[in-house]
Amino acid sequence: MSNLERIIPARKSVFLEGPKPRINEFFFGWDVFMQFIKGFRNLHFLDPCITVFGSARFKEDDFYYQKAREFGKQIANLGFTTMTGGGPGIMEAANRGAFENNGTSVGCNIELPFEQHPNPYMHKWITFKYFFVRKVMLVKYSYGFIIMPGGFGTMDELFETLTLIQTKVINDFPMVLFGTEYYKPMLEAIDAMIDRGTISAEDKKLFLLTDDVDEAMQFIQSYIRDNYQVKPRKRLWWLFEKR
Repeated sequence: MSNLERIIPARKSVFLEGPKPRINEFFFGWDVFMQFIKGFRNLHFLDPCITVFGSARFKEDDFYYQKAREFGKQIANLGFTTMTGGGPGIMEAANRGAFENNGTSVGCNIELPFEQHPNPYMHKWITFKYFFVRKVMLVKYSYGFIIMPGGFGTMDELFETLTLIQTKVINDFPMVLFGTEYYKPMLEAIDAMIDRGTISAEDKKLFLLTDDVDEAMQFIQSYIRDNYQVKPRKRLWWLFEKR
């Protein structure tokens, strides 16, 4: 048995395992392209969004579920669209708050082996095959980000978005971390990064940590008011979108 055979376990092929025949790579690239077109067609003409990230596992009686629902309500009052990952838990709560208060509520769902079903509080949702396409859509149409407590997926979304802001790949949109007690260990890790010089002390100013929904919304609203003038987008239906 070769060294290569010893270190690569026998299992079903997935697209991240390594090189495939070129025809496979072509069809994978085409599939990714069509996923992006699907997102562009469905989301381009939305009103400006604020994205709420958070765990799918919180139930309706949980404190953070209730706070996410309040965020959805306040986003609707601000005149913005509430965007989430489209699933249960925090995502459902934020969509629900917007939906119940006459705001626009949308979601970018994901195909999972255990089937993450869309929550019932959305006017529009899209289901994507690839996490990276979904994350682009969750960021692309938003002018602010609210990160509630969550697990690996939420941390992935948090740090990728934070990296995009830190490196100026996207504008320095307001980012709110909600839940001081929950995020306390992470803040200690960030302080350790600053001490070791792996990030700048200024990077800690890229987000607001709070337990106050009103403070969070004021932070977002002030940034948008000071930096943007929202104008109606000219509607050119060149991708055959539904009117």
